[in-house]
Amino acid sequence: MTQQAFVSRREKFWREFEAAVRGGRRNLKKRAPWFPQGYRELTQDLNTARAHGFDPSIIERLNLLVLEGNQILYSRRSWSPKILADFALRTFPRAVRSQWRALAASTLLFYGIGVFFIVLCTRHPHLVSQFLGARWMADLEAMYNPASSHFLRPRAVSSDADMFGFYIYNNISIAFRTFAGGILAGVGSLFILCFNAVFLGAATAHILNTGFGETFFPFVIGHASFELTALVLSAQAGLLLGYRLFVTKGLSRAASLKSAGKTALPIIAGATLMLVLAAAVEAFWSSRHEIPAAVRYATGAAGWALVALYFVFAGRERKAR
Repeated sequence: MTQQAFVSRREKFWREFEAAVRGGRRNLKKRAPWFPQGYRELTQDLNTARAHGFDPSIIERLNLLVLEGNQILYSRRSWSPKILADFALRTFPRAVRSQWRALAASTLLFYGIGVFFIVLCTRHPHLVSQFLGARWMADLEAMYNPASSHFLRPRAVSSDADMFGFYIYNNISIAFRTFAGGILAGVGSLFILCFNAVFLGAATAHILNTGFGETFFPFVIGHASFELTALVLSAQAGLLLGYRLFVTKGLSRAASLKSAGKTALPIIAGATLMLVLAAAVEAFWSSRHEIPAAVRYATGAAGWALVALYFVFAGRERKAR
């Protein structure tokens, strides 16, 4: 292919693409259905020009148009209520269901270990100190003792707004560490998930042993469905990264991780939203001990049912009649 023939054949298309990217928002909107295909054609033209060693001015022109097209396609997307709703109602639950095996494994592991340590430490209370330490045991007693000045409130906070920020920082940091641990062949995610299961199991047992269960369970049930599910989802996303680090399916390791990220990132993003919701419930609802326990139990049960129904049914395509 000669340079002159190539330019003559593609010049009209290049001018059309140039008009689209530089003609303003209204002009670009009219060409929106055509634009992605046009961008792919332009990228192919750039590769052709480079492969044949055509004039640098032609390559530079095409490269500039490709960069401008890339900017429009990928860098100017902004979050809007519609995009956020589509993510919450479709993208997130579909990504979770696509990895249901990892979710099932993470769920069974987390709750299995947690229940085991609740039973173990209620039957053998002296073991709690080995898992929690004296400081954590004292903090838990102060938080769930109705006579304590820190009743249903961590020592580091003094208002509902402070609690909201405290819980967001604490919960999201744990979730991201769990997710990031997946890069260590998934071992990091499994370790953090198991560690939290042991800690929560031992902490629950200690509360039961001290007789503060009547204040503990009405407090945690309101936000537990969102918070604990998000923690398990973080491990699920991390396990996906660890799995695809070794099971590349014919791809390079970098390409395999990139492919896994297309599913893992929506999962961890959705888990983050769930943790923000959990922090809001924990700060502004769960700590309201003046609300009858029956109401808080009913609200917590509704939260668990909502989470289950959401991940089972949200984002499913309706079958054609």
